[in-house]
Amino acid sequence: MPSGPIFLSSPTAGLILAGGAGRRFGGPKAFAHLPDGRTFLQACVEVMHRGGLAPLAATLPPDVTGDIPDTVQPLRLPQSGLDMFASIMLGLQHLVDDPNWRKLILLPVDHPLVQTETITTLIAQEGPAAIPTLDKRHGHPIMISRTVAEAITEERLPGPTLREVLRAAPAHDVPVEDRGIRANCNTPEALREAWSVING
Repeated sequence: MPSGPIFLSSPTAGLILAGGAGRRFGGPKAFAHLPDGRTFLQACVEVMHRGGLAPLAATLPPDVTGDIPDTVQPLRLPQSGLDMFASIMLGLQHLVDDPNWRKLILLPVDHPLVQTETITTLIAQEGPAAIPTLDKRHGHPIMISRTVAEAITEERLPGPTLREVLRAAPAHDVPVEDRGIRANCNTPEALREAWSVING
């Protein structure tokens, strides 16, 4: 695994979706800890940084405090209880102000075990959007083009969920060998199981 960031021919931004209350986890997952001591947010920021993504932003709960890496711009949601699409809208509205990126990687914070190679594979894709698959099953993160990101912020693509947006974009599937794309660590039990399977 590369120790430093990869420099990309197609500038790519990153958005971590971490604004949920994490009720099933017992608290916001952004600041929950992996067995190696890192928070979910730290792990997501690190894999995006290694993938060469910039700028990086993360949507966060409005009133929760925790260790936020210096390399990510925190974006506080205006209120708790907003759905994922509202979180995506907030993040994209912030990031589209930067004219320098052409693609964007969207990573939910409850998928902190994704590999760098998956990030770079998605960045290499052409087209409106790309979704990684493992054994023909969709996972996270996803790649969207700047054109799609702007269409979302301008409400020119259907919602109210990301699924409808990706269907309309349209998105294409990208097979990868990364169990982390399917490792939805939304409960402590799911985290323990995924960590055991991926790390042995």
